[in-house]
Amino acid sequence: MRRHEIPGVPGVLTPQQCVQTAQSIADTQESDGAIPWSVGGHTDPWDHVENLMALTAAGLLEPARAGFDWCRNTQRADGSWPIQTRNGVIEDANTDSNFCAYIATGVWHHVLITGDRRFAAQMWPTVSRAIELVLSMQLADGQISWARSDAGMMDDALLTGCASIYHSIRCGLALANYLDDPQPEWEVAVGQLGHAIAEHPELFNAKDTHAMEWYYPVLTGAVQGAAAHARIASRWDEFVVPGLGIRCVDHRPWVTGAETCELVMALDAVGDRTRALEQFTAMQHLRESDGSYWTGLVFTDGKRWPVERTTWTGAAMILAADALSRTTPAGSIFHGVDLPRGLEGEFDCACDRV
Repeated sequence: MRRHEIPGVPGVLTPQQCVQTAQSIADTQESDGAIPWSVGGHTDPWDHVENLMALTAAGLLEPARAGFDWCRNTQRADGSWPIQTRNGVIEDANTDSNFCAYIATGVWHHVLITGDRRFAAQMWPTVSRAIELVLSMQLADGQISWARSDAGMMDDALLTGCASIYHSIRCGLALANYLDDPQPEWEVAVGQLGHAIAEHPELFNAKDTHAMEWYYPVLTGAVQGAAAHARIASRWDEFVVPGLGIRCVDHRPWVTGAETCELVMALDAVGDRTRALEQFTAMQHLRESDGSYWTGLVFTDGKRWPVERTTWTGAAMILAADALSRTTPAGSIFHGVDLPRGLEGEFDCACDRV
């Protein structure tokens, strides 16, 4: 496996501090490889994978591999994972499509950094089953249902989740190409999904008070170029709190570190590196002395809320540091330059025929 430098952002975060944060994440890992939100907290598949990506970027490959083993060992026969577990006990057995798709992003990220083809081949069946499961939840106009339970599949699709799935499928296609196992049906499906995100916002259950709905189509490459810059500009003043980061919800006085770092990566992806660095610097008030990060701050009274330091907040910070510093080969994963875009073009949506 390749050796790589550790991310750092001059004047803001040293490589040693990056490793310290990664170690604070690894310290929460349970014996089966699961990484919960915090010690004793619950584990969900999406944030678990985000943590593995951070560990990989910071060079903590052993706990990262243990976490990927958890993904292989706990995947259900249909390709899914439960929405939530705690200490190995399932608390929510339902299926979230975005939670399941993210394994493709995590595995491709790990392969980009390590160059480990054996790992790629080992994880390919897990990734393939997960993406097939997700695509079985695709609706007629290209959007993907957000959840499924024993009662059936939800009719609702969420923009943030679908944007993340769009990027994950592209990572899955990159992995398929790397392993010489082409997936033409995925190419069609991701093209339809990308078209739905970029051209048909009415297909999604609106959650536009949330910051993620604002920047995620840009972060994941579904909205690009002038449209991406216009989208960021359209709500900048509603979400950005100068010197502190961004609000999680537009009408609440609450800034959160993970959302701020995701915005950093979105800004970096569209070339707005000055403001990306400003936001990365702004969120550092959430850092604790052991390298962990508080989830957020209610800035009207200066109180941490919730009173928890979450692994995934530290993980998002590490990934943002890597994006800004261009340190590892996966630092530009959200630029999407080398990711397949699938079959693009005009798609026949029912909404186009109304």
